[in-house]
Amino acid sequence: MLRNAVDDELDYYDSASVNSRCQKICDQWDALGSLTQSRRENLERTEKQLESIDELYLEYAKRAAPFNNWMEGAMEDLQDMFIVHNIEEIQGLISAHEQFKSTLPEANKEREAIQAIQAEVQKIADYNGIKLSGNNPYTAITPKSIDSKWAKVEQLVPQRDQALQEELGRQQSNDHLRRQFANQANIVGPWIQNKMEEIGRISIEMNGTLEDQLTNLRQYEQSIIEYKPNIDQLEGDHQLIQEALIFDNKYTTYTMEHLRVGWEQLLTTIARTINEIENQILTRDAKGISQEQLHEYRASFNHFDKDHSGALMAEEFKACLISLGYDVENNKQGDAEFARIMGIVDPNNSGAVTFQAFIDFMSRETTDTDTADQVIASFKILAGDKNYIMAEELRRELPPDQAEYCIARMAPYAGPDAVPGALDYMSFSTALWGKRPLRAGPGRGWG
Repeated sequence: MLRNAVDDELDYYDSASVNSRCQKICDQWDALGSLTQSRRENLERTEKQLESIDELYLEYAKRAAPFNNWMEGAMEDLQDMFIVHNIEEIQGLISAHEQFKSTLPEANKEREAIQAIQAEVQKIADYNGIKLSGNNPYTAITPKSIDSKWAKVEQLVPQRDQALQEELGRQQSNDHLRRQFANQANIVGPWIQNKMEEIGRISIEMNGTLEDQLTNLRQYEQSIIEYKPNIDQLEGDHQLIQEALIFDNKYTTYTMEHLRVGWEQLLTTIARTINEIENQILTRDAKGISQEQLHEYRASFNHFDKDHSGALMAEEFKACLISLGYDVENNKQGDAEFARIMGIVDPNNSGAVTFQAFIDFMSRETTDTDTADQVIASFKILAGDKNYIMAEELRRELPPDQAEYCIARMAPYAGPDAVPGALDYMSFSTALWGKRPLRAGPGRGWG
């Protein structure tokens, strides 16, 4: 009944109207379907764009993190304090800095590539009308922070250049000071050493009289004193080195402390040597010792001073005494006699006998002695009544040290009865013992 009423109302037989309405509904449905499909396609496309953005964000984060670390490390290195001690070290830093600067173009390309990733994200978002939610979900490193740190690196590089060049200049100045000191020290040091050795030679040589030696030594002392300006120059150079805080010098092994000690030792040694010669003159004049005897004393002393130290150690002195006929062999009696003599020549128990002490002893020991004539007579017996003696006879009859001493000191015999290798024991005895008595000779200790 209702249907009929509707049909009557719509005029069932008005099919055109009904069809029109149906078509309209169908069109609307189709439009809704199209919109739905379009919406779906838009959503799918947006989803893909968001996925692309997410991939770009991830790529940005992967590259930004190490680059950011590199920049932070670079800034730290560029601001790091450095301490160097020589040109080689600062040149090493400059070389490393130059290598670092050579990497900056590639680093800038990496920065631009990272920033391009972020620009691509923004481009995709703008093109597709996507509103970005905020920062990169994979990193807190922003493009702005990257540019800020890069600008800081670019600012620090020339500052580092300047600091390194200033330090290079300082080290070049220090190196000049080192060379300046070393050039002078390498002259003064050997000069002091040579003078010490020359004084040592002068003190044991027998050139001229004692007065001649004293005159030469005083002239020598004056030449040493006149060298003082060279020491003063070194002191000035050393002061500059100290002010520059230089603690090493590869150009020399000499230090100012070493040179000061050497200089003071040189002055002390020449003064002591002069004093010794003056004392020898006083001893000679006071005790009537001839210049020839003094020369023989010196020759005897030098013969046993094996290390040329200017003093005889205990064993060297004992060998000298044995060669002169003293009974100081290694036995109870000999040890007692040697201890007695050492108490005379070395009262301070230093273990060494100076030449002055040796002269005093030789000039004082006058009891129980042989004269030169007696010594000659003893040698004549050893020589089998010949006017000369052979080296093999001395070696056969005398202790080894004593024999070698005599052989070394005896002049060749030049008499009409001379044979090859003959030695003149007469001139030797006269020179060594003269007309004064001495404790023992071949007749006492050498027989």
